[in-house]
Amino acid sequence: MSEVIEFAKAEVGSEAPILSHKLGRTDLVKYAGASGDFNPMHSDEVAAKAAGQPSVFGHGMFSMGLLGSALTAWVGIKNIKSFGVRFTKQTWPDEILSTSIKVTSIEELEGKTLVTMDCSLSNQDGEVKVQGTATAIKP
Repeated sequence: MSEVIEFAKAEVGSEAPILSHKLGRTDLVKYAGASGDFNPMHSDEVAAKAAGQPSVFGHGMFSMGLLGSALTAWVGIKNIKSFGVRFTKQTWPDEILSTSIKVTSIEELEGKTLVTMDCSLSNQDGEVKVQGTATAIKP
């Protein structure tokens, strides 16, 4: 909850705490079970290689979920107004994925303070995997 208190003090340029996660093959299997997305490209090495991939790769929505978890931890889930992303690159097992969330604008609208943020998820080499924006109501 302390992150939400810090968000209440956010200004243009403020950044959320970074969330990092090493993507494991077990994550892919767990996510497949939870989401019902059993595309073999995410869990079957032989099928992924037969399709021309170097290996199995992560679900895009898993990556979006990591970014969304960092966002909601900082702003509070009830304060999210919008969150949208585009998937820019595949994620691979053993990559360390880290979030980046930065305030780009703050405006007053209809008695509410709206905070717009650029959001991204990158690997340990700085490759952006997910790029997006979010808007939240400042508590």
